[in-house]
Amino acid sequence: MSAPALKPDLAPLLATVRFNDDGLVPAIAQRAGTGEVLMMAWMNRDALVETVTTGRVCYWSRSRQALWRKGETSGQCQHLKELRVDCDGDTLLVVVDQDGVACHTGRRSCFYRSWGDDGFATILDVETTPEHLYGSHG
Repeated sequence: MSAPALKPDLAPLLATVRFNDDGLVPAIAQRAGTGEVLMMAWMNRDALVETVTTGRVCYWSRSRQALWRKGETSGQCQHLKELRVDCDGDTLLVVVDQDGVACHTGRRSCFYRSWGDDGFATILDVETTPEHLYGSHG
């Protein structure tokens, strides 16, 4: 598969991002306005280019070995508001407007468990069932 054509203004971004040996970079999704951390996923070059070009967040699914457009199955899309690159260029912060929930468990964030002296505590309730998001095959 050939790489998508680049807008000239994306060259500095792609030169700055340090993809790992698998061609991936971690991308942390953060809710615009609140700063809440929603999830972490991976992007490859094509996912990053698509995200910046279209404004709809796209990741790389390591399990499916394919581009994963957040919300393509569940309708819980992420819309890019801002893209930040950390000081080493090896992690992205994707500031998004999130449609609905971010987690496949039906919670607002994937970070719904907190560890403490008493073990794990669930700190976010399910807002919608995975069956509602994905049908009975989720």
